[in-house]
Amino acid sequence: MKFKQLICFPFVALWFLTACQNHDYSPKPKAYFRIVFPQKDYTTFTKPVPFSFEYPTYATVEQDQSRDAQKNWYNLHFKQFNGFLHLTYYDVSGKGEYDEMVEDARKLAFKHTIKASAIDQRIINYPNRKVYGIYYAIEGNTASSVQFFLTDSAKHYFRGALYFNERPQYDSIAPVVKFIKQDIDTLIATFKWKN
Repeated sequence: MKFKQLICFPFVALWFLTACQNHDYSPKPKAYFRIVFPQKDYTTFTKPVPFSFEYPTYATVEQDQSRDAQKNWYNLHFKQFNGFLHLTYYDVSGKGEYDEMVEDARKLAFKHTIKASAIDQRIINYPNRKVYGIYYAIEGNTASSVQFFLTDSAKHYFRGALYFNERPQYDSIAPVVKFIKQDIDTLIATFKWKN
């Protein structure tokens, strides 16, 4: 009996090894990671600057450390999404300087026209808080998906631009951009000048 088992074992093992092979291999399509969005919750930006706003608690406010950074420049860092909202503030000394800054904001937004599939503009108008500006929603494989500026049309100018530390692939970051746009809308809706 043992002799029959020893003779049959190699044939059974060979049959198992050859029966389960599939030589028709095709690569799997690329997929994206599942994105888990945090709960929406906001806190107030309270640094000693000429403005205030609410920002999400899952983002951190960091002083801009770039070479050309100025005093009231910050980055709202979305670490979970590998992105940041670059925030800059300028004192405006006159109408000519104000007009130049507004034109620069338009140029910086429309600089993405080459790769953008659409650039939508929305007027920002909160007269009771003297907050005015333009919001640019940029679609397509561009470096920045959202840009905006806020001003009181007299002495304050505040600009924001959303960037990700990834190669632009709009279809893969679209859910994140949509999620962060809600936070940018909250920032703008709660924005106030302190003086």
